[in-house]
Amino acid sequence: MQYATHVSSQSDLTARARIREAAITLFADRGIEGATIRDIAQAASVSSGLLRHHFGSKEGLRDACDEWVLGQLTGISARFATLQVFDHISPEILLWQRYMIRSLMDGSPTGAALFDRLIDFGEQWLAGTDLKVQDPRAFVAVLSVMKLSLFTMRDQLSRVLGVDTGEPEGWVRMLKASVEIFSQLLVTPEHAELMLQALDRVHTPEEQP
Repeated sequence: MQYATHVSSQSDLTARARIREAAITLFADRGIEGATIRDIAQAASVSSGLLRHHFGSKEGLRDACDEWVLGQLTGISARFATLQVFDHISPEILLWQRYMIRSLMDGSPTGAALFDRLIDFGEQWLAGTDLKVQDPRAFVAVLSVMKLSLFTMRDQLSRVLGVDTGEPEGWVRMLKASVEIFSQLLVTPEHAELMLQALDRVHTPEEQP
């Protein structure tokens, strides 16, 4: 769905940004369906009419929020990959992550399209590495779901760790553990090759004689 892109003045730019930021916060906290146009407009201190002028509809606003958050998080991921890491965790990063999870998990075609874009970004990243994998799309998709589960399982993970992983202290502890996991040789290359060969011999129902 298309949304309005015309901006007539600096004040319009400010209002547009306020609307987007208010929407991201409310969508992250309440879900897409749980936040109304009126709620978002009130939080941004604008009229519902101005919101519709800028974005056309709530779905158009959601598209703009998806685009903004995806751009921010992929940029951060690229900086982490080159070890240009931050010396602090900003509230914005945690908010964007909560928003992304809400958007991906709402079961809508828009959420599915966002996940597809994440996978496409992951495939581009993989192509720029020296990693050799048999099935690049499956590799990226499974890795993405594994990483996203750190956030979709936030309540359970926070409970067993005794600290909220949606807050800076717990977030750092969670990511440090994930770095340690990925830095370990959990399966030797020889064992991995044997497992892959065994899986190649598994027949799916369609392949049964």
